[in-house]
Amino acid sequence: MTETVEQNGNLGTGRVRGKVVLVTGGAKGIGGATAVLLARHGAKVVVGDLAENEGAEVVDAIQSAGGDALFTRLDVASEDSVQRVVAEIVKQWGRLDVLVNNAGLAGIQKPIHEVTTAEYDRVMDVNVRGVFHCTKHAIPVMQAGASIINLSSIYGLVGGASADSPYSVYQASKGAVIMMTKSDAMMYAHRKIRVNAICPGFVSTPMVAGFFERTGDAEAARAGAARLHPLGCLGEPEDIAYGILYLASDEARFVTGAVIPIDGGFTAQ
Repeated sequence: MTETVEQNGNLGTGRVRGKVVLVTGGAKGIGGATAVLLARHGAKVVVGDLAENEGAEVVDAIQSAGGDALFTRLDVASEDSVQRVVAEIVKQWGRLDVLVNNAGLAGIQKPIHEVTTAEYDRVMDVNVRGVFHCTKHAIPVMQAGASIINLSSIYGLVGGASADSPYSVYQASKGAVIMMTKSDAMMYAHRKIRVNAICPGFVSTPMVAGFFERTGDAEAARAGAARLHPLGCLGEPEDIAYGILYLASDEARFVTGAVIPIDGGFTAQ
């Protein structure tokens, strides 16, 4: 993460300058890249995650580049944890301008008839209930011009690419995020609070790397996943972060209820 900051220099052009941002799952992968990029463009970034060491590294990288960030331990599946974090943000900065609902997990790789209720609940608790908790407690402290960005997936838009990769519960959870996005966008449009979703394709993150490793041949799995995208490669976390930056900025003031694939052409097929 430090290398990314150093390569791109210090604070950017200020596309979100002064905005107070909460990035859930902000310690690594897409969340970490998003936290760094938004801070480079002038945001005050709260990195919320359970991974304390990695979260501290992201904050250190931001601060060493002249940015403003802090880490807070956050379990999005716990409403008490979410409520505490939002209260801390308001106490420190008086408001919350941008919520990036990025925290998520892939869950168990099984056909649906083999999934236990506990396994199902764990995915839904993080991927769906977590978005609900964060949105519920962010909305009351948000003002006109605020932005909520939900991370869904290409697999919230289409079924799994292969019967060899059964993630039915994950896909159901990401589909739910899309419908929550659309409903909330309509519900809060009168308050000028925008709600949008991004659907990444396969991106080089720790979660995706774990999926490749579980196949038994990570390199072959990675190459196969790259071939699923017309551009012939996997995305990088920064590719998604730039989409989040746009939706967080006032440049996207007329964008709400949108579901935007950033997927190398995957869903265009």
